[in-house]
Amino acid sequence: MVGWLAPLLADWLVTLRWAPLKGPAELLSSVSEPGRTMGAVAVGVLLGLFVGFLAVHESLGVRLGGDRVVLTVRDASQEFERHEIALAARDGKQLVLLGPDGMEIAREDCHLTWRRLADAFAEHGYRWADEDPHRAEFRRWVPGMPGLPEGADALLKARAVARKKGDGAEDARELRGELLRLGVVVRDEKQRQYWRMPRTP
Repeated sequence: MVGWLAPLLADWLVTLRWAPLKGPAELLSSVSEPGRTMGAVAVGVLLGLFVGFLAVHESLGVRLGGDRVVLTVRDASQEFERHEIALAARDGKQLVLLGPDGMEIAREDCHLTWRRLADAFAEHGYRWADEDPHRAEFRRWVPGMPGLPEGADALLKARAVARKKGDGAEDARELRGELLRLGVVVRDEKQRQYWRMPRTP
């Protein structure tokens, strides 16, 4: 689709007095057929490969073994030993790993096939749930609400700001980690933040 549109866009750009990429557009517009079509197709293929590479690079990778689970996003990996994982669960489009105390140890966007992922966890002896068993315990966060430990409200405010920024994903991830250290588990739904604190035995 992109390759087919490229020549039409080039023809339109060269008619404008000022346009971005006017030089490349004039070059593409001056190429005769069939070279022009072949070039446009090549551009479309390259753009498709680039977008596909980005999607793979950003997606979650899961490596399962009998003694550990490794989650990889981009170039960062998290490794969890078997005794740290009490349950693996799906929560909407996210994979959640829970520790024996009910704390989350990982929450990542996941585009893998859920049935295959569930079967793989079960095959390696890990407990699996099709829904986060603690989902009903989450409460919607609003600034200044009671019940949070000291410092958590400020972190949630900062995280809300980070999530609204186009480049704030890493900040939001880091702030989630800070909240976990305070004993606060966070989940997101659209622009809202929800939180829970594991019950002490």
